[in-house]
Formats: sequence, structure tokens, C-alpha cells
Amino acid sequence: MRRLVRQSLLLVLLLCLLLAAGLVWRVCSPISLNGARVEFTIGAGSSMRLAAHEIAAAGARIEPWLLIGLARVLRVESSIKAGSYELVRGSTMLDLLRKLTRGDVTQAELLIVEGWTFRQVRERLNAHPDLQHDTASLAESELLARLGVSEAAAEGLFFPDTYLFAKRSSDLDLLARAYRAMQAHLAREWQTRAAGLPYRDAYQALIMASIVEKETGRADERPLIAGVFVNRLRQGMLLQTDPTVIYGLGEAFDGNLRKRDLLADTPYNTYTRRGLPPTPIALPGLASLRAALHPATGEALYFVARGDGSSYFSRTLDEHEAAVDRYQKRSKP
Repeated sequence: MRRLVRQSLLLVLLLCLLLAAGLVWRVCSPISLNGARVEFTIGAGSSMRLAAHEIAAAGARIEPWLLIGLARVLRVESSIKAGSYELVRGSTMLDLLRKLTRGDVTQAELLIVEGWTFRQVRERLNAHPDLQHDTASLAESELLARLGVSEAAAEGLFFPDTYLFAKRSSDLDLLARAYRAMQAHLAREWQTRAAGLPYRDAYQALIMASIVEKETGRADERPLIAGVFVNRLRQGMLLQTDPTVIYGLGEAFDGNLRKRDLLADTPYNTYTRRGLPPTPIALPGLASLRAALHPATGEALYFVARGDGSSYFSRTLDEHEAAVDRYQKRSKP
């Protein structure tokens, strides 16, 4: 009788060892996938049970109960993090759990380009396949309210850069990051600004930076361009900059700036109104921010494009008109 009991116990123990070995083998073996990779999203507040079934439904051939049990054994059942994930061939259940508990989410990126308008930013956000489009139906004023922004217009408030984000992130979160980045850069440059600048506040410096951004793509000329506009502001002269006029025309601008456009009064027409326009006209990059707050010193009041990407700077109207005749009128067919 005792021998039979011992044999039964040994058999049960052997079965347990075989079962344990099988589970260990299953946990440590690569997970079979329906493709080269499987992408899935774990929602905020999801339980381990819900996550396991989501992963299986996405195409990872796992037994949800086994993943749940492993998480319980390792005491990480409540440590999984929300986000979008990617599982590639060769990954094991242990690898999967590490991803979930570390928050090793897949990332996408969005490039916001210097000189873009806010309309262009919204178009890019709305077209991005990896973003959650929470702002698509919002009016600009409502969007700014959601961001807690005090400015009345969104133009120029978002720093142009390449932004990495977890897939399925909210576009509102990305805009918040871009806004904070612009505020940080602007505050830093404002604190170290040159003395005697004709700006009431940092926002006016942002407006100037946006004009500089649209006037030239050459980094070495930005302080010179800013210097011209600062000199004109100090002397009470009209800025007379085409990019502000174009911005004021909006969608009516067909790519050809005409004399009648320069004479048509809008809040952004710096040929008809003195001082800075009411808002920025584009997203300035860091170089333009620095130029606006550290403009070149000198007496230049005019500049004209040479036709090779550079500009010719003049102190007097006569010199400027001669430069226009030399570089623009003679170049026309």
C-alpha cells in the first residue's frame, strides 16, 4: 500500500514537473505572430485580463490565461502601462511583459517646419495616421482654451521641431508640448535680449521673429533683417514687408503679389499701417527668435533681394532704389 502511495506521489510530482517545464518552455519560447510584427494598443486603465485579450486579438498567438498567470506570479499584474506597442518575431512572453511594464511603446514622429502657418500645422496634424485627432473639430479659440493659452490667436505659438510621440497619442498633447517649447525658448531669449529694443513685451518679439523667418532662409542674414526692421520701428517708419501683406490676404493670395494688394488695407498690411502686425504670421525657429532679440547693429533701413538668395542692405532711399534697379528691374525680361 505504501509503495502504491509513493508511486502515485512520484507520478503526480512528475506530472507537475512536466507541466511546469511545459509552462516554462512556453513562456520562454518565441510567440507566434500572424505577421512579421503585431501592433496593439493598451487603453488607459486597462486590466491585465483586458490587455491579454487585446494582444491575442491583434494577432499574437498567446493564451491569455498564461500571460495573466505569469503577470500574477511576477507581481506585475497592475503595473502595465497604456500606449501603443509593437511585438516582433522572436519575442517571448517575458519580453512582452517587460514591454508592458516598462511602457516600451512604439513611437511615431511629426515634423513641424519653420515658417509654417498654424493652418499648415493643423493640416499636418489632421493627416497624421498615428495621432488621435482630438482637435480636428475644434475652433481655434476652443483649442487655445483647451491648452490654457492666454493669447487670442494661435499663430506663431508653437515651436517648429521634430516631435516623437507614442502612437495613438492625442494631437492636443503634441500641441501642448510645442507650445511649452516655444514659451521656454522665447522666455530664455527675452531675458538676455539686447537693450533698447522697441518691443512692449515678448509677444511683440515673437511677431518680429515670425517676420524675419518669412523674409529670409539664410541664417547669417536674419540678424541683419531684424536690424533693419528694428531701425524702422525706432524711426516710426512703415515696415513695408511683403510677407505680412501676403498673410493678411489669406487664401485670396494666388502667389502673385500685386500693387493693389500693397494698397489694400488689412491689419497685416505694413505698407498702410505703422508698427508690427497684431499677431505673428508664421512659426519662427530659434535662429529667428534670437535675431529678433539680438538684431545686428547698424544704420540700414532697406534691403532688396539680389536674386541669389542673399540681400543687399542700404542706409538711404537713394541707395536702396539704385540697388532695386541693379538687382531686380534689370533681371526682369
